[in-house]
Amino acid sequence: MLFDVLIVGGGVVGCAIAREFSRYALKVCLLENEADVSCGTSGANSGVVHSGLKEPSGTLKALYCVEGNALFPALCEELNVLFRRCGTLVVAVSEGEVEGLEGEFAQAEKNGVVGVRRLSRQEVSAMEPNVSAMEGVFAPTGGIVSPYELTIALAENAFENGVKMGLNAEVTGITRKNGLFKVSSSRGSYSARIVVNSAGVSARKVARMVGIERKTYECRGEYCILDKRVSGVISRMVYPVPPKRVGGFGVHLTPTIHGNLLIGPSDEYVEDGSNLATTRGKLRELLDGAKRLVPSLDVKSAIHEYAGMRAKIVAEGSKKRGDFKIEDIDGFINLLGIESPGLTAAPRIAQHVRELVEGQIELKAKESFNPKRKGITRFDALSLKEKSAFVKENPNYGEIVCRCENVTRQEVIDALNNPLGVKTLKGVKYRVRSLMGRCQGGYCLPKIVDIMREEGIEPKDITLKGEGSGLFIGDTKCLLK
Repeated sequence: MLFDVLIVGGGVVGCAIAREFSRYALKVCLLENEADVSCGTSGANSGVVHSGLKEPSGTLKALYCVEGNALFPALCEELNVLFRRCGTLVVAVSEGEVEGLEGEFAQAEKNGVVGVRRLSRQEVSAMEPNVSAMEGVFAPTGGIVSPYELTIALAENAFENGVKMGLNAEVTGITRKNGLFKVSSSRGSYSARIVVNSAGVSARKVARMVGIERKTYECRGEYCILDKRVSGVISRMVYPVPPKRVGGFGVHLTPTIHGNLLIGPSDEYVEDGSNLATTRGKLRELLDGAKRLVPSLDVKSAIHEYAGMRAKIVAEGSKKRGDFKIEDIDGFINLLGIESPGLTAAPRIAQHVRELVEGQIELKAKESFNPKRKGITRFDALSLKEKSAFVKENPNYGEIVCRCENVTRQEVIDALNNPLGVKTLKGVKYRVRSLMGRCQGGYCLPKIVDIMREEGIEPKDITLKGEGSGLFIGDTKCLLK
């Protein structure tokens, strides 16, 4: 089948691009090598919607961060995704760091960040009593979102508007002949007029398939998640003055949209982009950095650690901060180095890609485009009266499967019957947050497996995240019926 636009990569940027093109009377396809979208960089993301406070002025990062930030309230309302503007606070913990706040404030003003202001020690204390700081800079437009829920929502809305989703489709080759691209994958071959390379860490490899050599560097970021019982220690994102070395923003604290507290990420260049190990040394670094900002923080409340990988344009030790690289090479739209603030910039990057394509193929607005996505009803967010009505109508809402996150049987069933057809445990986890609580699946995993059996999935076919991640090899007597 010939597609007008074929997108490689199912992260937040690729899915935002797919949704953007689904507005038009085009044949669009997205290929993702994993069993679900948001399984790479986007799934291991802080979920921060940046204000533009920290991006070097004059860069695409700064411009698209601020412009993308402004798009989030309407976007998340359309997609039925939780979003909250809690604000971003950068603090100087010591006298020696106060001077660094001047640069942060000046840069934010130059970038056009709305409402940014300097704070005294007393103002910081009034805003965040548990934060240790001499002074601060506050940007009210900073926000939080669930990165995987947003990515899934973008993909589902694109799919519902006609985009073909090819999961488990690793791209193995791209050639061009007579103005058309032929894309070979593990699921077959595709033809396309335009190819968008939004493959994240693998983007360099995909670009090489069409003879484009670009250098990127893999950088691992480790995170630590704290239990919800300490969520009240801060109410907004808290960052230190950025370290003088070029790289990350320093260890920072982020309240998540669902009530946990996130510490990280670390910033470590690695040779193997598939190495998502968490390490004792980096965990210690994260916890020490968090305690420096919030001395009273109970780090023993950690419930999980994980790591993500992002691709950087600049090498380790560089004195320059890398920018997004977005280039159009004869219909091959190449996106490289889409690291932080890539999630914030995603809706604006999608518009930029559409602008690049406008002169190459006709874009006719589709009258049938529906920007709204219903999503899965979160039972825990309903009022008592609404819960009673739901249970009366459907008893499956009356059975709590995940006690930590208050997820019902019906929500798990809805997650398994998602529009993209994903049937993995991680797919359920990303859609309804079961397996994410204090017990990390100790209580709900057996119940979810039972529900999967009832939905026609045999235990031997149950995987964590797709092929090669099976959990069971057969039945024991207690499972036989």
